[in-house]
Amino acid sequence: MTSHEHKVHQGDSLKEAARGQLVARGEQWTGMREAVFEALAEFDRPASAYDIAEAVSARQGRRVAANSVYRILDLFVGANLARRVESANAYVANAHPDCLHDCIFLICDTCGQAKHIDDDALSGGVRKAAASAGFSAQRPVIEVRGTCGDCGDS
Repeated sequence: MTSHEHKVHQGDSLKEAARGQLVARGEQWTGMREAVFEALAEFDRPASAYDIAEAVSARQGRRVAANSVYRILDLFVGANLARRVESANAYVANAHPDCLHDCIFLICDTCGQAKHIDDDALSGGVRKAAASAGFSAQRPVIEVRGTCGDCGDS
């Protein structure tokens, strides 16, 4: 992988970029998909499908099943609209859905924040090591657990 730059979206810009990416893949941007994406994007840390289902349920005044949210999140991950934080079984909105690359998460064990960083040299090294072992890395997952700067200062 090579070094790259990408536009980071937030707010309405993020929702529009996500909608555009999903529609470009031939999928529909339904009301429920929009509600799930909006809820996911509002969390300041990785959110579980249950967290998102609860947020959408509260907004809509009706119960939304976590199973429905999981299906939508799987679609979002496949469309690069969201990233799954594997070790937390939780999700974050991808702030640059128009850029496909490997992600590295720095996860704070104290406050639960997950910071996404890009390091093509590191992720490229993981892919190269996998290839040297005769393995085709389809989706490398790199997560570093520790303490963030805010919690470490306490």
